[in-house]
This record gives sequence, C-alpha cells and structure tokens, in this order.
Amino acid sequence: MTQLHDLTALDLAAAIRAREVSPTEVADHYLDRIDRLNPQVGAYVTVTHEVARGQAERAEKAVLDAADPGDLPPLLGVPVPVKDLAMVKGVRMTLGSEVYSDLTGFADDHIVVALREAGSILLGKTNTPEFGLPCYTENGVSDPARTPWDLTRSAGGSSGGAAAAVAAGLAPAAQGSDGGGSIRIPGSACGLFGIKPTRGRISQGPIVPDLFGLSTGGPLARTVRDAALLLDVMTGSLPGDLYAAPPLAPGETFLGHAGRPPGRLTIARSAVPPVPGAEVHPDCLAAYESASALLVDLGHEVVDLPELVGTDLLPRFETIWAAIATRTPVDPAEEHRLQPLTRWLRERGAAITAPELMDALTAFQTAMRSVLPLTNRYDAILQPTLAQPPAPIGYFHDCAPEENFRRQTLFTPFTSVYNVSGQPAVTVPLHWTDEGLPIGVMLAGRIGAEGDLIALSAQLEEAAPWIHRTPPLWTA
Repeated sequence: MTQLHDLTALDLAAAIRAREVSPTEVADHYLDRIDRLNPQVGAYVTVTHEVARGQAERAEKAVLDAADPGDLPPLLGVPVPVKDLAMVKGVRMTLGSEVYSDLTGFADDHIVVALREAGSILLGKTNTPEFGLPCYTENGVSDPARTPWDLTRSAGGSSGGAAAAVAAGLAPAAQGSDGGGSIRIPGSACGLFGIKPTRGRISQGPIVPDLFGLSTGGPLARTVRDAALLLDVMTGSLPGDLYAAPPLAPGETFLGHAGRPPGRLTIARSAVPPVPGAEVHPDCLAAYESASALLVDLGHEVVDLPELVGTDLLPRFETIWAAIATRTPVDPAEEHRLQPLTRWLRERGAAITAPELMDALTAFQTAMRSVLPLTNRYDAILQPTLAQPPAPIGYFHDCAPEENFRRQTLFTPFTSVYNVSGQPAVTVPLHWTDEGLPIGVMLAGRIGAEGDLIALSAQLEEAAPWIHRTPPLWTA
C-alpha cells in the first residue's frame, strides 16, 4: 500500500494541487514519522511541530481558495527541512555545537526565504557536525546521523541529517550545503541524488560571507527531478554576493533539463585519488566500473581523464579549511566546549599568517587556470564519490584530531576539487554492495552546466532506477 512518504516531492505537490491530499495530512504524516523514527537515525536536531502545522494550514487555505491550481507555488505544502547551518528567524539554530545550543535565529537566510516563497513546509532543522567542518555528523547536541541502510554506520556529513531524513522517509527532499563534498558525501552514504551547483548559483546571504567560494547550498532528493525542482527554487544571486553563476537560457529550468535527452556525450573518467595514501575500496571501484559500462551502453564515449591536480594542492586546501574554522565567533571562555577536531582546526587557523593564506588562495587560482581548460574538453567527468563505503559510527570521531582529519581526507579524496574549481557536481546512487550499502558515483560538469548533469543523471535514473530501493526503516 502506497503511503504519503512513498511519493516524490513532485508527486506530493501535484496531489496537493489536485486536492487529493491536504497539506495538513502531509505535515502530520511526516511529523508522526519523525517523532517515532528520528531517535534511530539522528536526522533532526530540532523539530518545528507548530511552525509546520501553521504553514500547512495556510497552504491548505491557499489550495482551497485558488481559482487556478497551476498558479500555486511549486512546492506548496511539500515538506523541505533546512540544515542547521542555515538560519531561520525564530527557530533554534545550533550550528551542530554545544556553544550555540541556545541560539534562536534572528533572520532568514536567503535560501530559507526562497524555499518558503515556493510554499514548502518547514518540518525542522537537520543535524550537522560542529560548524559543518567534518565529513560525518557526530556532535555534542544530538544523536549521530546514521544511514538508514545500516544504523551502525554514519550518514556522512556535513549534510548528514538532511540525507538521513530523506533516506528514512522523514522528508521528501531536503536543503543541504556543500563546502568540500557535504552534499555528495551523505548523498552517497544514504543512497540519494544530490547536487552541488556552480559557484554563485545560490545566494549565501545575508549573514555569513563566503569569502573563499568553496561552499554552496543545494538539494538532496530521492529522484533527479525532485532535486532539479529544488535547485530551480533555490537559484538566485542577490546584491552583496561575491559570485554569480552563468544564468540559464530564457525560459529554461533545471526541471526541464531532467526531461531532456542529453545527447551523445564525451565523458572522461578517473578513479585515481589526488590524496597521498588514499586507496579506493573494491565496492567503490565496482560502482565506478558499473557506471562506466552503463554510460557506454547508453551511447556515450567514455575516455580516461588526465591528472587534474597534483597532491601538492591538498595542503593548500587544509590551510583554507583551517582558516574557515576560525570564522564562527566563539567566546574564548567557551572554546573548551568545542569538539576536539574543531579546537584543533581553529588553533591551526589562528596560526596562519596573511602571506600563507594568500599563498593558498593563489595556488587555488593557479591550479584552476590549468584545470578548467582541461575539464572543459569533456561534457562530464566520472569519478567515485567516496573512496570507501559508509563508515561506522565513531570511525572518525573517536580518535585524536590529527588522525581524525587524516581519515577524513582518505575517505573523501575526490569531492573537494570541485569546490575549489566552482564546477557543478552531483552524486548518483547507482550501486549497492552485497551487504545492502549504497555507493554513489560522482559526475562533474562545466561551469554553469548543471542542466547537462541533470539531463545525464535523469537518463541514468531511467536506465537503472533506484527509487524502488528502500531501507528497512522505510516501512516502519
């Protein structure tokens, strides 16, 4: 029997507009599942029961009053939770940190406004690691975010709660953010499709500046079309943004690209990690080889990718990451309450000199001036999303900070280069291990070419559909 959480976001939106189901029914269904199942997966750090029901009631009235349902907002009545790094006015915001456990949002981030104006319902704030710094979601304010496919394993991070929510049927889709792989990592660990858009596609304002251009918001969803719709809703640059992505052609949408054949593409592939000592697990290699074969079967040309960046870029990324760790203000008297990894990164960041920071940024730009002309030769680039299957809870967290960080770099050697370059990249859930763990593959594209990646991903989804795969928790 089909339940409401079996429906995609697009199906839910259509059913609401057709008055086949009410927004209050939808909100109550998801809130009930969250109350029952969230303790098992650690998806939400804050659940906004009253906010969700109030928004659902207003959405229900809008549907009943509408002369033409086609004029209603695209996500009217559809629940979309917000990651706990984004601020929502009047809603608790922890940033994944005990230090901020009592903060109430005093403004709305632009991406929150965009989702609200599209009619979405806020079920709550999804779990994230402290300040969004690690690639796993374990902190001092909530239970660990776990992949519903194996509750002994991490959902990844830093959008781990968002991914766990969608994969467990606690939301039809979710907002995430990605500064070094933080949408693609949990997307792979939870068997979802996720998009890191082109730098500047989505406004980062108005509270936190994005001085280095690494991070961007983006969607996590079960289907390509759902993610494309959310990307349409989130898209937009505003005054004060430091970056702007090339716009879509007039009249085009990302959702429209999901229904468009991609044509015959030239796709370069590589499974060689640009991190010293990183080894790609056989299951991740199997996913990569299977995706390569599927692309060939679909008529695409698949060629080997020359080396993009050398291992010398990794220390530069670590310098920038440590500098970013210092940007969240913390009272010196409260520093001892931070997670050991956060304290270690902030200590490293505070010791960075201005010349060292400028040298790292110069190295980034120099590298990208050689990388982008190379990647522009191809329509897409195929790589493993991760070098290993989903990690056990505590694998990163329960060791010294230096070892923690080393393990993270070996786990995620492929993702961060596209945060540096600003290129769009997606993770596609095409493979499951014999033990039932999801393994994603990553596709990256040209600057501004999210539409091409969406069209290609939709073709892969049609050829090897994954939505019928659901974790055991799904039917609970």
